[in-house]
Amino acid sequence: MHIAVVGLSHRTAPVEIRERLSIPEQSMEMSLKTLRGNDQVLEASILSTCNRLEIYTLVRHPELGVGAVNEFLSNHSGLQTGELSPHLFNFHHQDAVDHLLRVAAGLDSLVLGEGQILSQVKKMMRLGQEHKSLGPILNRLLTQAVTTGKKVRSETNLGTGAVSISSAAVELAQLKLGQSRGVDDLVSLESEQIAVVGAGRMSRLLLQHLQAKGASGVVLVNRTVETAQRLANDFPDLSVECSPLTDLNTFLSTCSLVFTSTAAEDPIIDASRLKPLNRRSQLRLIDIGVPRNVAADAATVDGVESHDVDDLEEVVARNQEARQAIAREAEHLLQDEAQQFLDWWDSLEAVPTINQLRSSMETIRTEELQKALSRMGPDFSARERKVVEALSKGIINKILHTPVTKLRASQARSERQQALRAVERLFDLDPS
Repeated sequence: MHIAVVGLSHRTAPVEIRERLSIPEQSMEMSLKTLRGNDQVLEASILSTCNRLEIYTLVRHPELGVGAVNEFLSNHSGLQTGELSPHLFNFHHQDAVDHLLRVAAGLDSLVLGEGQILSQVKKMMRLGQEHKSLGPILNRLLTQAVTTGKKVRSETNLGTGAVSISSAAVELAQLKLGQSRGVDDLVSLESEQIAVVGAGRMSRLLLQHLQAKGASGVVLVNRTVETAQRLANDFPDLSVECSPLTDLNTFLSTCSLVFTSTAAEDPIIDASRLKPLNRRSQLRLIDIGVPRNVAADAATVDGVESHDVDDLEEVVARNQEARQAIAREAEHLLQDEAQQFLDWWDSLEAVPTINQLRSSMETIRTEELQKALSRMGPDFSARERKVVEALSKGIINKILHTPVTKLRASQARSERQQALRAVERLFDLDPS
């Protein structure tokens, strides 16, 4: 068995490739079922976010297993292997473990230390459990990743003041507004007419940061007005007007700044929608959806400036340097956490021998117990039989405790193998 991860991220692929690979939650069950349908894939879990798609697997054979995942990705995206492979990375075993822990800790994020990725890793684990694609190995690894992500944030300052994708999007708007006024700095949003399209988690964060950056009011546009209103109710100090998606053209005509973050699988704003509008001011579109909510041709319309998640790098670069020292502190913690999992993995080598040893001892215990009970005769009560049986089990457990503990303890692989061979010889166990 072998742990492997295959994927792509903002570091390896542009947004137009990432959106082809995105797997929405409603497709997750079928995707996991397809992966597990391959004989090479024993366990599988999928992390799909706006900045990455990563497939974690337990496979029978490293090359054949990765090949199976690559084939799945090609079929899912409609991209030929030659088009896809330049954007993919794959890590094996220890490197795969290290990578997952870095992801959960926010060290591999576009925004260093972002908190949302940890909840996405939790969701990955939950979906894997619900759809029964996880086994004991990946379940243990993902549990360790979630624990590590929490630990990094509680024991270092990495999560303190960490910006999210949403806050970076708001800062990008401030930066672009400042540049248009000849100022290379962030400016207040107080005078801007702002719309947010979508009412999910990312939109909630957008409202938080817009309020913090001085927005005087926001139009919240969503397919379901009731959902938008529930979100608006959580921001009593911010003027939020809720409107249906059918009114989107109105706000594209009147607003100067529009953020989009919906689960739509196809763009909802494109050049053909924007050109007929009777616009009264410059329009800035900032799209943090993947797949994109704003088509690439929107930027070709006069008076329209369009940005997507890949454009956030400009803002992120302004904030990264101060966080690098904290990230290095977190890396040391990750090394310890990764070693814990790898020690547990190595200890699994002892399981077959331990099971054989327990089985051998149980056979001896059962045979000797039956001999003893048969000599006791019919006057031996049921209660006395239970006491004697419990006594025999207790003796076996006490005898096995120390050797089993030592076989599973953290140690060099050569030392463990030497100990296993010794136990197999001494108790005449079958090494196969």
